[in-house]
Amino acid sequence: MPDSAPPGPSLEAESRESVTRRDLHFDLDGLDIRHWHPEGPHVAHFFNALSLTFPEGERFFIESVRAHRAAIEDPQLLADVRGFIGQEAMHGREHDAWNEKIKRAGLPADRIRGHVKRNTDLARRMFSDQAQLAMTMALEHYTAEMADQLLTDPRLLGDADPRARALWRWHAMEETEHKAVAFDVYRAAYGDTWSAWWKRTRLMWMVTIEFWLHVFVFHVMLVRADGGGRDWRGWLRALRYLWVRPAPMLKVPGVVWRYCRRGFHPWQKDNRSLIADWQRENAADSA
Repeated sequence: MPDSAPPGPSLEAESRESVTRRDLHFDLDGLDIRHWHPEGPHVAHFFNALSLTFPEGERFFIESVRAHRAAIEDPQLLADVRGFIGQEAMHGREHDAWNEKIKRAGLPADRIRGHVKRNTDLARRMFSDQAQLAMTMALEHYTAEMADQLLTDPRLLGDADPRARALWRWHAMEETEHKAVAFDVYRAAYGDTWSAWWKRTRLMWMVTIEFWLHVFVFHVMLVRADGGGRDWRGWLRALRYLWVRPAPMLKVPGVVWRYCRRGFHPWQKDNRSLIADWQRENAADSA
């Protein structure tokens, strides 16, 4: 007897967004990579640390999804996979440009990017295709939840440099748009069985520890290299931002809990309105 019946038509299928590749370029000339965030360099470098993980991570995501295309029969999901691959490629390109500004500022961008690449290369060698896709799902869930916060809570970017706001909001919108693609590919390839659920749940816990540990290490590396290691006011400001107000890190336990529920699907949180809002605000650029 199978672990469970295959999933039938659902709210998630009805809510699924069509995933569109947008070839947008962001002018970062003159952007102060240290001070672009209104809460100061310690907060700016938290975002910079995230950015340094993105290009290599997105290449890993593309590979893990692409490896499962043969298991997909749904034409709409196949189209969404193409859109997902296109979007992640564009994210990698634009964050490569952002990260080059970090490097030109004399900060250890290459050292951090090298560390991220070694980690993803190790994952490719050590883990099965299923496990790599489950890791991608977990990280895509994090990026989608962070994107939702960034698009709904104006305190996260505040009065940031408009060029930085444009890039981060575009990235957040597209993470929202394709938030279920890796999940639906996993379900198409491995079903909705207890064993498939257990594997994705175990890997979510592993990814949670690994990802946030590395992000905070990279954050400290950037701040110290920028001369702010002993700036306790700066550190307190960053801690208040991350853990008190607006406190994006306090959302992490809920993110994990929701993902690990047996019947979870990303579109159970129907925030399609955020995509429509961005499209209205950026109609000329996204046409």
